[in-house]
Amino acid sequence: MQKESGVNPGGNNGGGGGNVDFTLDLNASENAVLNNNGGFLVKNGVIVARTTGGTYIAVAAACTHEGTIIQYQGNNSRFFCPNHSSTFSESGGVLNGPATTALKQYKTELSGTNLRVTA
Repeated sequence: MQKESGVNPGGNNGGGGGNVDFTLDLNASENAVLNNNGGFLVKNGVIVARTTGGTYIAVAAACTHEGTIIQYQGNNSRFFCPNHSSTFSESGGVLNGPATTALKQYKTELSGTNLRVTA
């Protein structure tokens, strides 16, 4: 299981908190997964996903229970922690524990083929 370094388990620092501000070029091969509904990637402590409806969403990548990097399950419209099976809504709210704290949600803005993620 992957862990995010510098993350306070059980905390909600999201691997950068208010310092998150980056842009993904969706034409770049390393970001190509985001061109498909249900695709996701982790960058700068943030998990960025494309919903089954084609909307881009972003939340802190570290589970608030113990800091394990979460995954996006597009077919279930949720984020999932492979460590202890916590699940979170697409807006980061806790659906099932053991996590009790929501994931920090980030803003996404698409301009052409550039997707900007900000706090």
